[in-house]
Order: sequence, then structure tokens, then C-alpha cells
Amino acid sequence: MSRAFVFPGQGAQTIGMGQALAEAYPAAKAVFDEVDAALGETLSALIWDGDIETLTLTQNAQPALMATSLAAMRALEAEGVGIDAAIFVAGHSLGEYSALCAAGSISLSDTARLLRTRGRAMQSAVPVGEGAMAAVLGLDLDAVRAVAEEAAQGEVCQAANDNDPTQVVVSGAKAAVERAAEIAKAKGAKRAIMLPVSAPFHCALMRPAAEVMAEALAGVEIKAPAVPLIANVRAEAVSDPDMIRALLVEQVTGAVRWRESVQYMAAQGVTETWEIGAGKALSGMIRKIDRAIAGRAVGAPDDVTAAVEAM
Repeated sequence: MSRAFVFPGQGAQTIGMGQALAEAYPAAKAVFDEVDAALGETLSALIWDGDIETLTLTQNAQPALMATSLAAMRALEAEGVGIDAAIFVAGHSLGEYSALCAAGSISLSDTARLLRTRGRAMQSAVPVGEGAMAAVLGLDLDAVRAVAEEAAQGEVCQAANDNDPTQVVVSGAKAAVERAAEIAKAKGAKRAIMLPVSAPFHCALMRPAAEVMAEALAGVEIKAPAVPLIANVRAEAVSDPDMIRALLVEQVTGAVRWRESVQYMAAQGVTETWEIGAGKALSGMIRKIDRAIAGRAVGAPDDVTAAVEAM
């Protein structure tokens, strides 16, 4: 059975995530300690005992979700299952950083700092209230691209996340995204839901954040990952450190090609994915993309035990 490890993105965060892993595995606790030290604050206290509104702030959610994913990875490693149990790693948006960290491409401390910088840059790129995102359900990518083009009317409106055959997210200027939601429903979408996000991610409005990340990434060592990364903006495997650096910058304004990424993995022989970290959102998307791929969530000690026993 060929396996890929996949890492969740924003929206998967919950208060208490990763705490049971930290209590059960010293190596998982060490992840949270190192992230706290890298950021110069006790992010772990916010994750485990804080309020969800503060945790959901982009600058907090991004390093917090990464820490939880890496804690789950370290728990697996403590049970004898390393990154070489997978033939690929992939992550949804910020999850790409978790995937690279898990594969030894970027150090944990650097990853935490990069995601704090990324979160702040994405938040400040567009004034609050001026951007928006909407999930369009029941139209395919080409149809949603046409909707976004019609809705733009001189403003930014783009297909930002091609999540699965039934869900494409549009991102851009608030008025344009609201128009897109109405146009999508008129064109037969089952639903078009405005998302509770603080900024319009993965569209041209994020260009200031991309510039910040280009500078931040230039100062960080990136090694070839132990297993290839399926890059969001390419939907194919990459291992070259310079290419990874460039694609992480491109990813800020570029679309997350998740559906195509899963199709690529399936074509390369992947028959099982393990979702490492918080939630099960990616597993749900993968099931809609290719029912032949078995999915498993690994976010708690019982999940780790079950995954190890199933190997």
C-alpha cells in the first residue's frame, strides 16, 4: 500500500488540539515547547486553554495548526513510523509548511517563525472588510472560473481553492465575491457560502504578503525533503530547495490545486492518505476526489495507535 501524509490548513483549528498528544508523548510536547520558544510566547497555552476567536486569528492559527501536525508526526515517529512510511507529503495552504517541516526540509523553529510572519502579512495585506472568500458548492472549476470572471467587473475575483469536484472557493474584493456568490447560484450552484475568514487568501490582493514571504524565505535554509512534496500551485512533486522556496512565495497569491494534487498522487500509485494533525477536512475532500483512496486521520493518541497497528 502506497501512502501519502497530508497536512491540514486553516479552519481545522480547535481549542485543545494536540494536548492529548503532548501529554502522551514527550516528543510531541517538545514540539509545542520549541514553537513557544521560537515565537517568544506560550502559543501552546492559547491552543489548549485560550478562546477560539483568538486562536482563529491568522497569525495564531497558522503556527498552531503546524505545531499540532508536527506533534502528531513526532508521536508516530516515537512508535516507529517515520516520514519514509509515505511516498509523498502534501499540505493544504499553510499545511504545505507543515509537510515540509515533517519531511525535514525546513526546521521546526524556522517553520513556526515563517508561519507567524505569513499570518501577519496575509492579515495586513488587505484592510479588514475589503476582501472576502466564498465556497461554491456544486459547480466545477471551469464553471467557477467563468463565474469569477463575470463577477470581477474590474475588481479582483479568482478561483482560489479547487478543493474537490463539488467545492471551489473564490477569493477577492468583497463586493466582487458577493456578486460571484449570486451569479454562481443563478448558474446552478447548490450553495454559495460566504466564509468567515479575515482576509481574501490565494488571490492577487495578497501580493504584498507574497513580497514579505519572498524576503522571509530568502533568509531560511531549505533542504530537499526526505520524500517529495506535492506543491499546491503545481499539483505535482517537487524536491528541489530553490523550486520549493519559489513556489512557497507563489502560493500566497496562487490557487491551491488540491483536487489535481490528489489526482496526481493517485496516478503515482497512492492508495492511502494519513491526515496528520487537526480535523478530518482533507480526508473528506479526498474521498470526493477519488473513492479508491483510503483515508485516515491521525490527530490523537488513539489515532496514532490505530495507524501503527494498521500498517
